[in-house]
Amino acid sequence: MPLQNTKILLIEDDQKLAVLTQQYLQDAEFDCEIEANGNNAQNRVNKYQPDLIILDVMLPGKDGLTICKEIRPEFSGPILMLTARNEDIDQVLGLEFGADDYVVKPVEPRVLLARINALLRRVAGVPKETSNRLEFGQLEIDRQSRKVIFDNSVISISSHEFELLCFLAENAGNILSRDQLFTRLYNRPYDGIDRSIDVRISQLRKIFGDNPEDPFRIKTIWGKGYLFVPDAW
Repeated sequence: MPLQNTKILLIEDDQKLAVLTQQYLQDAEFDCEIEANGNNAQNRVNKYQPDLIILDVMLPGKDGLTICKEIRPEFSGPILMLTARNEDIDQVLGLEFGADDYVVKPVEPRVLLARINALLRRVAGVPKETSNRLEFGQLEIDRQSRKVIFDNSVISISSHEFELLCFLAENAGNILSRDQLFTRLYNRPYDGIDRSIDVRISQLRKIFGDNPEDPFRIKTIWGKGYLFVPDAW
């Protein structure tokens, strides 16, 4: 059951697919609108104020990757990328530009719905048993407002990057495996192939000036996983 009045913007130029997807999501009790032209995407996002965006990679006008990169600084909700090509480069670039998840077309409607619900649950879920604020030196993470402050500046990150950072910070000083991180973020088992955790770790390192060749804030523990170093901030 979706959250009340949840709005989804579907940016897709395949009219038949878009209408079928819209109908399926409306039957699942979502409010869904369609935008077919990439050049209109940003204005449509500003006007409609969606809670989640489904964004096709191949579009007339601006492509989906460009749109994702442009809207992410101002749009804090989940972005789910659609690609007709099963190519790592599209998936990696989408994650680097701020997407939260991706699916390869054609995708079964039930699978798409499951991904949407997982993203919405992740955004809505704020742990109640722990403090809403985590602080490590110059780093502050406010889980209630979903705000990250580093070196006195508000940091713009995707919702999944936020969740990954929170999970690492909650377990500061402990090694977390790729399997643990993937399952926490995506609510499904790790398939041993998906590279999205590595991409997101790389993005977090870039954001916080962590040397990729010799990271000291989020360390790679070879053969085991990743370690958030609490006194390195």
